[in-house]
This record gives sequence, C-alpha cells and structure tokens, in this order.
Amino acid sequence: MKILSVAFGLVALGSAQSTLAQNPASDYPNKPVTVIVGFPPGTATDSVGRVLGERLAQRLGKPFIIENKAGQGGSIGAAAAAKAVPDGYTLIISATAPMATNPHLYTNLSYDSLRDFAPIGLHSWLPYALVVNSNSKINTFQDFLAQAKTRPGALNYASIGNGTTTHLLMTMLMQSTDVKLNHIPYKGSAQAQTDLIGGQVDVTFDTMVSVMPHVKSGRLKALAVSTLGRSKYAPEIPTLNELGVTGFDAGAWLGLLAPAGTPKPIVEKLNRELNAILDEPETQKRLLAMGAEILKSTPDQFAAHIKSEHAKWGKLVRETGVKIE
Repeated sequence: MKILSVAFGLVALGSAQSTLAQNPASDYPNKPVTVIVGFPPGTATDSVGRVLGERLAQRLGKPFIIENKAGQGGSIGAAAAAKAVPDGYTLIISATAPMATNPHLYTNLSYDSLRDFAPIGLHSWLPYALVVNSNSKINTFQDFLAQAKTRPGALNYASIGNGTTTHLLMTMLMQSTDVKLNHIPYKGSAQAQTDLIGGQVDVTFDTMVSVMPHVKSGRLKALAVSTLGRSKYAPEIPTLNELGVTGFDAGAWLGLLAPAGTPKPIVEKLNRELNAILDEPETQKRLLAMGAEILKSTPDQFAAHIKSEHAKWGKLVRETGVKIE
C-alpha cells in the first residue's frame, strides 16, 4: 500500500511539474520584475511607468522595479531589453522613438524593433504642448510665429535629444509653418525644462505629462497642443490645428513590451493585468492628472501598431531629412 501511495505521489508531482512547464504563467511572477525605462527620471515615460509598475506590483504580489537606462533617444534601454533573458522578468516601457523613429535615424542600433520584442500592450497616449518661459514676450502662438519669421534661426528650441519625438515634432512644425529655429538637444525633459524656465532657451515641444506641472505653477506658458482635438487634461489650450496649422495631429504612445521569445502565457497574463489596471478609475485619474490619455490593446494589436508607426515615421524622416546632429 505504501508503494502504491509513493507511486501515486510521484505521478501527481510529475503532473504538477508538467502543468507548470506547459503554463509558465501559472506562478508568474515568483520574484521581482525589472521594468526598463529608456529615459531619465522625470520624463513622461518614467512618470507613467512608475504608476503602472506600482499597480502591477500590487496586483501580482512582487516588486516591479523601474530601471532607467537613458541615452540615444531611448535606444540604450531598448537594446538592453532586447538582449535580456526572455522569461518575463525583464520588461520595457517604451515610447514611440525607440520602436518607430530611431530605427530610421541611427545606423548602429543593436536591435530590430519589429523582431526583437514581444509586444504586451499599449497603455498611454501623450499629447505634446508648445511652451515658453512665463516671462517671455511670446504670449500666443501667433507671437511665436511672428518672432520666428522676423528673426529666422534666432529662437532656440530645446528637445529631449536628437531623434526623439520632441525633435521630430518641432521639425514637423517648422516645415508646416515655414520657420527656422535653432535646435538645442538635451538629455531629458528635466534638463530642457530647467533651461527653459531659466531663460537659456526660448521654447520647447514636450509631453503634457512633463510640462503641465510647470504651466500650472506659472513657470511656463502653453501656446498650443499637438493633437487634432483639445486635451481632456487642459481643454483651455488651443490646438495647432485651430491656430492655422491645418491637420497637425501628433503625439507619442507608450506601451509595455518583453524580449522576443517570452512565453506567450506570460505575455497574455501581463496584457490582462495591464488592461485591468487601465480600467481602474483611480489609475485613469492619476494618468489624466499627468496629461496622459488611456490606450488599450491586445498584444497582436500592439504589434500591428508598431509596424504601422515604424512605416509612418520612416516616411516622415525621409521627407523632412531629419538627421542626428
């Protein structure tokens, strides 16, 4: 009888181990998860990432630790994520640039954004705002255009780095309005905004997540937003489209990805958890308070979105001739 009991126990143990092997998501996560952010602390990607990391940790019972790996317009972080072990314990919150624009701007990227990642889900849409120092004589978008046209190349604009969405959007705006500005690239939003507030640069085009705290505090003035419709967060700010830049509609998306080869059950579990978090009124309130709007998708929808964005931004880079300076 003992022999039968032991044999049955071994069969049961083997069955349980087989089930775990077949479904690696059943006990996932069983240790801390690293979430790479390819931009410095204080940027929109970082701020949104910390909200989502906090909620994932609370729901799944293990820490989701944000690790900032900034540089090369987010591509340093993307490269690190692409090379990580595909077991679900290294993820990346990526913005548009590392996945869709940088592949067309850098010739030395060590990753392929269309093949080296397992998309989990979109989560945020980030409108951009055109802002100036609160002491600037520029009070409206029309003032900005008048100065830029009167003194070509005299106004300096800050971006959060060569090839980033902030750089490309300002290039689009210059092309659409036939003005010329002098580009000053920084290593992140915090540095760019510090110099804008201090008067070292004249204007920047950055996410509402990054700039609106300074607008609310009176240190910056918002001239316009980049999307076709007004932002839910700051509906008092006019759109560029309203102000005569017809059809201007741009922003950045954020999404959660894993290295290619991450088990599908883990990807699907993370997608379910992410979408559940995005459905929470409190999460929606926190993200909207930053200026981020909610996006949701399946993994397949996110993969198709990356492919479409890769093609769209590649076309823009070719048409505008944007180069890494």
